[in-house]
Amino acid sequence: MMPLALSQTGDTVVIKEIKGREDVRQHLVELGFITGDQVTVVSELAGNLILQVKDSRIALNRGTASHILVDPC
Repeated sequence: MMPLALSQTGDTVVIKEIKGREDVRQHLVELGFITGDQVTVVSELAGNLILQVKDSRIALNRGTASHILVDPC
């Protein structure tokens, strides 16, 4: 497993675990980051990752993205 923050543009990964404080984990779940789901890194803009999560695009800063542990598909 590796943090989502280390993924590159074009990578599709599977969420394995979400770490961090309870409020951070809850916020990420509310955004659609669910263990077992796939996420695609669409691009990087000003240090933020633009991610495709289901039918939505979401921007996360690298600090927040480091709480999400993923494996390659």
